[in-house]
Amino acid sequence: MEKKWWHKKTAYQIYPKSFYDSNGDGIGDIQGIIQKLDYLKELGVDILWLSPVYLSPCADQGYDIADYYRIDPQFGTMEDMDQLLEEAKKREMHILMDLVVNHCSDEHEWFKKACQDPQGEYGKYFYIEEKKDGKLPCNWRSYFGGNVWEPIPGTDKYYLHLFHKKQPDLNWENPKVREEVYKMVNWWLDKGLAGFRIDAIINIKKPLPFKDYPADREDGLCDMGQVLADARGIGQFLGEMRDTCFLPHGAFTVGEVFNVRKEEIRDFIGEQGYFSSMFDFSQTVEGKSAKGWYASQIPSPDDYKRCCFESQKTAQGIGYLSNIIENHDEPRGVSHYLPPEGRQEKGKKLLAAMYFMLKGLPFIYQGQELGMENSVYQSIEDIDDVGSKDEYRRCLEMGCSEKEALDIVGHYTRDNARTPFQWSCEENGGFTKGKPWLNLNPNYKTINAESQVGKEDSIYSFYQKLIRLRKNPQWQETIVYGETVPILEKEENLMAYYRKGEGQTILVLGNFSGDEKNVNLAQLDWSRAQILLSNDQLEEREKGRVTLQPWQCAVIGISQ
Repeated sequence: MEKKWWHKKTAYQIYPKSFYDSNGDGIGDIQGIIQKLDYLKELGVDILWLSPVYLSPCADQGYDIADYYRIDPQFGTMEDMDQLLEEAKKREMHILMDLVVNHCSDEHEWFKKACQDPQGEYGKYFYIEEKKDGKLPCNWRSYFGGNVWEPIPGTDKYYLHLFHKKQPDLNWENPKVREEVYKMVNWWLDKGLAGFRIDAIINIKKPLPFKDYPADREDGLCDMGQVLADARGIGQFLGEMRDTCFLPHGAFTVGEVFNVRKEEIRDFIGEQGYFSSMFDFSQTVEGKSAKGWYASQIPSPDDYKRCCFESQKTAQGIGYLSNIIENHDEPRGVSHYLPPEGRQEKGKKLLAAMYFMLKGLPFIYQGQELGMENSVYQSIEDIDDVGSKDEYRRCLEMGCSEKEALDIVGHYTRDNARTPFQWSCEENGGFTKGKPWLNLNPNYKTINAESQVGKEDSIYSFYQKLIRLRKNPQWQETIVYGETVPILEKEENLMAYYRKGEGQTILVLGNFSGDEKNVNLAQLDWSRAQILLSNDQLEEREKGRVTLQPWQCAVIGISQ
C-alpha cells in the first residue's frame, strides 16, 4: 500500500449545531468549535470533519444546501470559517467539510430558476418529469418516506427528491451541473480544506430511464436499495471529480458509500480509487429491514464481530476503510452494540478498543470519547428528526402501540447522536447559556467532559491512550498497516484478532459478556508479550492461556 499523509491520523466528527454554543443562542457555532480546539488537541485527534455549516433552511439539518459558498448565519460567518482553518493549522489539525452534492435545497437559486422555467437551462439541473397516462415516472420510495416525486406548483410537472421534498436531486447526467460542482469543490480546497466527507454519493447515478420496481410495502413503492442495485456507470462521475478536484489538491476524501458491490471496492478505495477511503457501514446496517425500524433487529456482539471481520477481509490488499461505531445518522454505539448490562465504563472501553484497533482510519464522533448514550424521549414530540417521525407513523401502521413505537424510534432516531455535547454538569451541560435547540440527554450530570478530562481511568483517558498507542513509533507500523487476522471466531461473545506486522504482532481480545472467559491461544508466549492497553488487570496468565474478566479488553504486543 502506498503510504499517505492521513494513514497515521485519527479523525473526529463534529456536529456543529450541537458541539458548543459561543453566543448563547442555543445553537452550536464555528466560534464554539474554535474555542474547543485545544480540548480536541489534548484528546489527540488530527482530522476534524464538520457536518454542514453552509447556508440552509435546515429541513434536514443542513444537508439541504441553499448556497454552497456561504456560511449559515446560525453558525457564523465566512471570516469565522477562515479563522477556524487558521487555528486548526496552528495545531497541525486538518479540516474536512461535508460535500453534499446528490441534492441541494429547494431554496437554492438553481432550483428557483428551474421552477420558473422547467424547460429552460436550470430545469435541466434537476430531474423534472410529467405524468404519463396519469402515472408518475417510477414508484421509488424516498428515504424519508413517501413517493420521490413532488409537484412543481402551478405546473403539470414533478421533480425528483430521494430524500426530503425540500432536497431536489441534482442531475449529474448534465455536464453543466458537474462543472458547477467541481468549481465549488476546488474553491473550498483552495481555501485550505484538507478534503471532504462525501454525503450520499452513491445516489448520484440513477438507473435511467425511470421505471417501476417490485413494491415491498403496502404503499406500492419500492426501497431505494433495489434501485441503486440496478444503477451502473457511477465511475464516470466519481473518476471525473477525483481527477478534476481531489488529486490536484492531494485532498483526503472519505465516502458515505452504501450498496457498493464487493467487486467494485477497488474502484472506490484502491490505489486509483475515487476516494481516499470509505466508511465501513456493515455494522450499522446489520439487522436493519427495508420494511422499517419496527422490523429491524439490534445486532448481537457476535453479529458485530462478524461484520467487522467480513469488512476487514474484503478490504485487505485493496484499500483503507474508515471505521466508526456511530455518527450523526446513527444511535449511540454503546447503546446499540452493547447489551444493557454492558453499558458501563468497562463495556464502553471494550467497544472502543475493539473497533479502534482494526485496520483503517478510526473516526470518533463527538461525545463518543465520553461514552455518551442514547437519550430518553417521553413522546414523539420530543424528537426533531424528520425521518424518525415517518418511522413512528410506520410503527403505528404495523400495529405497534404508541409506547412500543416510541421505544423503537427512541432507539434508532438520529436525535440520539445530535443531543448537545455534555461539557459539564452545569445547566444545559455547559453547552449553552441559552435554551438548547434540542433537549440534552438527562444523564449529562454524570456523563460529561469536565468529570473525565484528566481522570486516569475515565473513558476519555482510555481514548487518549488508544490514540497515543496508534502514534507510538514502536507499534505504529503494525497498527496502521498490519493485516487483520481474526481468531477464535466461533467463540460466543469473544472478539479476538491479530494485527500482523513485520517482526511483531498485536493481539486484541474482548469479552462481550458478564462472565469470565478463558481464552486458549496455543502459540502465545507471554515471555515475548507485553500488555499495551487494557481496561482491567489480566489476573490469570500462563503460556497459551489468558482469563478475561467480564467486559474486559486487552491489547497485547508480541515481539517475534
